[in-house]
Amino acid sequence: MRQPSRITAVLGPTNTGKTHYAIERMLAHRTGVIGLPLRLLAREVYDRIVALRGPSVVALVTGEERIVPQRTQYWVCTAEAMPTDIGADFLAIDEIQLCADPERGHVFTDRLLNARGLHETLFLGADTMRGAIAALVPKAQFMRRERFSELTYTGSKKISRMPPRSAIVGFSVDNVYAIAELIRRQKGGCAVVMGALSPRTRNAQVALYQNGDVDFLVATDAIGMGLNLDIRHIAFSGLSKFDGRRMRALAPNELAQIAGRAGRHTTPGTFGVTGEAPPIDEGAAEAIMNHRFAPIRKLYWRNERLEFGSVDRLIVSLEAKAEDEWLSRGRDADDLQALKTLAALGPVQDRLQGAPDVRRLWDVCRIPDFRGISAGEHAGLLERIFGFLQDAGQVPDDWLARQIKRIDRTDGDIDTLSKRLAYIRTWTYVAQRAGWVADESHWREQTRAVEDRLSDALHGALTQRFVDRRTSVLLRRLKQKESLVAEVNDKGEVTVEDQFVGRLEGFRFRQDASASPDEAKTLRQASIAALAPEFHLRADRFYNAPDTELDFTEQGGLMWGEHAVGKLVAGAEPLKPRVEAFVDDEAGAEVAEKVARRLQHFIDRKIATLYEPLIAMQRDEALAGLARGFAFRMVESMGILPRDRVAAEVKQLDQEARGLLRKHGIRFGQFTVFMPLLLKPAPTRLRLVLWSLAEGFDEFPESPPPGLVTIPVAEGGPADYHTMSGYRAAGARAIRIDMLERLADLLRAKDSRGGFEATPDMLSITGMTLEQFADLMQGLGYRAERGERPKAKPAPETPAAEGEAAPETGVPEAATDAATAPDETAEPSAAPETETPQEETPEDTEAPQTAAADAPAAPQESAPDTSAPEASDDEASGDEAPPEPEPEPEPEIEVFFTFSWAPRRKGGRPPRRDKPEGKGRGPKGKPGAKGKRPPREDKPKSFEARPPRKEKPIDPDNPFAAALMGLKDKS
Repeated sequence: MRQPSRITAVLGPTNTGKTHYAIERMLAHRTGVIGLPLRLLAREVYDRIVALRGPSVVALVTGEERIVPQRTQYWVCTAEAMPTDIGADFLAIDEIQLCADPERGHVFTDRLLNARGLHETLFLGADTMRGAIAALVPKAQFMRRERFSELTYTGSKKISRMPPRSAIVGFSVDNVYAIAELIRRQKGGCAVVMGALSPRTRNAQVALYQNGDVDFLVATDAIGMGLNLDIRHIAFSGLSKFDGRRMRALAPNELAQIAGRAGRHTTPGTFGVTGEAPPIDEGAAEAIMNHRFAPIRKLYWRNERLEFGSVDRLIVSLEAKAEDEWLSRGRDADDLQALKTLAALGPVQDRLQGAPDVRRLWDVCRIPDFRGISAGEHAGLLERIFGFLQDAGQVPDDWLARQIKRIDRTDGDIDTLSKRLAYIRTWTYVAQRAGWVADESHWREQTRAVEDRLSDALHGALTQRFVDRRTSVLLRRLKQKESLVAEVNDKGEVTVEDQFVGRLEGFRFRQDASASPDEAKTLRQASIAALAPEFHLRADRFYNAPDTELDFTEQGGLMWGEHAVGKLVAGAEPLKPRVEAFVDDEAGAEVAEKVARRLQHFIDRKIATLYEPLIAMQRDEALAGLARGFAFRMVESMGILPRDRVAAEVKQLDQEARGLLRKHGIRFGQFTVFMPLLLKPAPTRLRLVLWSLAEGFDEFPESPPPGLVTIPVAEGGPADYHTMSGYRAAGARAIRIDMLERLADLLRAKDSRGGFEATPDMLSITGMTLEQFADLMQGLGYRAERGERPKAKPAPETPAAEGEAAPETGVPEAATDAATAPDETAEPSAAPETETPQEETPEDTEAPQTAAADAPAAPQESAPDTSAPEASDDEASGDEAPPEPEPEPEPEIEVFFTFSWAPRRKGGRPPRRDKPEGKGRGPKGKPGAKGKRPPREDKPKSFEARPPRKEKPIDPDNPFAAALMGLKDKS
């Protein structure tokens, strides 16, 4: 039969070894659980047990942290988070006198009444709990432990006269910071310990004090809860505190809990006051020294038998009154207040359908208000979380990620970092709840990593503000000639011996700019010595990194992630740039050479990939003679050549040579010779960088945004910027060269001498308004004449109108044929006329276009006749005229432009008048005479809406007047 659990109350003042005794007893059993009042103390005890038994059998469970190995035997927890139903052999509750705390007392009272180990249960605390424990736990046995050292009251002392190894206690953050600033000025620095600090920050600050780097500690009353520090004197800067509701005086037993931290183990300790604090009452001082205090008469209690049938029943069960005279229902805790607030909200009420929903709402309300902003703000956050859990069953990953990202910043002052640290504790708590997030392990690690970064940043901020420690530590290590080890976190922050010294950006060390001139030399010396191994490790990672982690900037920089690791410099050829690595001299030549070699491999592969058609053409041995020379011109210009610059070379190429070049993707356009594949955004971006390097620009022009047909002309930019960008400047805007060739295909079908208007297709290709298109055409060498006319009304649908309109439908067909014929992208073996240079097209195609335009003159002249029958019909039907004819509305005026070719001289040279190949020539290759050859019936006809031109009268004074009259009579 199993032996009944032994219950023992180990009571006594501070410095009696009660916690140490509990640890020994727990380790004597196979399994055990210990509940502690603070997360800080839980972490301290956890570290001690891990050192004795190893991490594989020890669990740490707090509201914001959960480390539970699979083979857990011993659980170290906060009182609120400790499991009470796992059937552990041993169970202990530390600081059991907190049963009388107004805020958390009900938690400790519940553990006192209900938490038991299978074989042994310990309650550790002050002797003031003896009567309460005896009354509520009759089977409990009592063990009295005496203090190991003597505690003496020394009265008031100024901070300037405070002895070393002293702790000054303040009861507000502002008070703590003010005292710490004063100690830094007078004593050289101090460590800071507050309850709001994370365990990581608190441990780092405590280490400053314990290691002897500073001799003073400034803390809140958090040091009174079991933190074991080497303190010889405790000084109170005040004797009252704000307890969350009001300012109140500290009771003697509360002062004793803090003062007892002085004189650890057998070393005597002293306590007193400082600053503006009044002296401690003589009777209170005597009670503290002799450890005699009034016993506790009332314990705060809350009903643990909760009813989840409805919210109202849950609230009633939480507000139930105690039946025992030792127990008293305390004031409403934060979780009950949050429950009442949420229960009154309509959206929350609508979501509550049963007991599971009420239980989930209660679980949400138990999230502590770490932020401490306001009850309303906290209730709003809880409502949001409850809504997520009810609707989706868990908190969405994207929403949680946004909340964490806002906090994951290590900039700012101490207050800012402290607030962020308080905020991240909320999400740490949420991540610890089972089933509240999709990937619990991921979010626990994520929130823990953010908390660690903020903790380190806060520790650094506290140290920087209140301690001049960095220089002393580094100098001590350097003088001792000990090997220094640098640590670089995922944000590139470099710490040496836990001291922040700067940032490692790529392979260049950026020293902390906040260091004074005296510190700077020491920092540099220590940092470079410690970073030597890190440089080699980073170089190996960089050399093996995939190309996807590397990139180049539009200014020729070479990036590895977010860090610049080199730059491009001009090489012997535009497509063969060299690299210059950004590596500190202290890293060594081997590291610099490895980085440079990796960068050269990257840029060579990038060029080979993006310019594969161009490089393949350069290596094609089938190209010879003029074709090979032209290919080299294309390589030098990186795939884009304005046609007017190579008009002579193009003219010399025969069809076979052009065919060989077309196989490599070259298109001979009217304005540009180019490779369409190299107009894509990636090749364009690289081309501008390589071209800027070759030209030696100090500042490289940026590539245009991808996907735009036209862009504003860059004023003051390099001469060939638009060409290298894949555009041609024309007027106020530049048009992409492939779209310009499509526009040129449409323009070939127009009468460039007689004049033509813009078609919807032209405007659609360019994406411009009519005014913008007119400016573009002027930039291309056309004259744009602006005019206004009444807007034409749609013609009535009559058979005659349809018959007359039929010839006009031939215009777009002709334009389509003309546009399709020269499209080399569709037909690589198109006729040579598609290769007509810019100067040749408008003048040389004039004859056939004008002939086509002259042909439909008769239908145009007969246009008035088509309206004659309609007019006569109106007259015939107008016998009975209306008495009051309505005035006709004013016609709507529209603006139009007439475009005609207006060649301009460039550089003092007249435009070329070479005839396009295969156009305007008779059977023997001679130019056809204008008007002599009858028009072909099967050729598409072009009609113009313009009136016929007026014939100029023959000047009788002209010596050729007679001949001209004769010719006119013959015609």
